[in-house]
Amino acid sequence: MSDSKKKYEEMKENTPNWKSSSTYNNVNLKYDTSEPEISVKKTYPEVSECFSELQKQQLNLFSKKMMDYGLGNISLGGNLNSLDDKNYALQGIQIRLTDKVNRLKNLFKNGENFVKDESVEDTFMDIANYGIIGLLLLKDKWK
Repeated sequence: MSDSKKKYEEMKENTPNWKSSSTYNNVNLKYDTSEPEISVKKTYPEVSECFSELQKQQLNLFSKKMMDYGLGNISLGGNLNSLDDKNYALQGIQIRLTDKVNRLKNLFKNGENFVKDESVEDTFMDIANYGIIGLLLLKDKWK
């Protein structure tokens, strides 16, 4: 057995089952404007407008990367119909998120960005997209 497969098997034994108990599972995926959303738009129009613009940018970035990478980089070559493979993919998301958070910590600590084409904003956008990808996995929509 390869070292990485062995390590995965060890991690799997100590990893919680990633079944979602979130209320997101019961949410209709069709969009309806909610009363709080309307209130935020009225009370905080600049924040609301900027938030919506960032969501568009986030979808644009996600779409470009999705077309470059496809589904396989998240599913790690597994069959996401298998609970073990789904948990493995979620662990991959967790690792990517940890990498991004550590990058942020270092950027703020050092006050300098050595990779010039990846800004703090890009890192936050990546974190947000990985969060959504994790939700898509939990909802069995990553296919």
